[in-house]
Amino acid sequence: MSVKRTVTLALLTAIALIIFVIEAQIPPILPAVPGIKMGLANIVSLFTLFWMGRKDAYLVLIVRILLGAIFAGTGVTLLYSLAGGLLSLSVIAIFRRAFSINALWIPSALGGVLHNLGQLACAAWLMHTWAVLAYLPVLIFAGTLSGLFTGIAAGQVVRHPAFKKDFQD
Repeated sequence: MSVKRTVTLALLTAIALIIFVIEAQIPPILPAVPGIKMGLANIVSLFTLFWMGRKDAYLVLIVRILLGAIFAGTGVTLLYSLAGGLLSLSVIAIFRRAFSINALWIPSALGGVLHNLGQLACAAWLMHTWAVLAYLPVLIFAGTLSGLFTGIAAGQVVRHPAFKKDFQD
């Protein structure tokens, strides 16, 4: 790995971590449903996926989740974030070439929903109950909205002329 690539990945991870820590300080959007957030750090993961490639996006995501759990979370936060983040990024990576940058919001919306499904599956496994699926309708709606927003935002950044695709895998 080149020094340029290493430094770029470190900067992207730092940006994602800062966004994650700041967002963790914002009160919940819906206090009755724990864990609903915009997922703004995912903008960086999407940007990395489309600008640098799949492997680098996974690296940024995993390091951000690990460091985020250390700085602003718990062990359970780590498990929920890994379950949701890895499922979401994997599906977006699969559909990455099927959609143009102008339509990045489509796989991102699907990724937002799958992020919440991954977290619900993790919660059901940890709590040994499927009762957590009662949150499913609200989380599908929230995941769609946050995925749309992060996809639109990431698309704007990826399309910026300053980011030529010199890292793409």
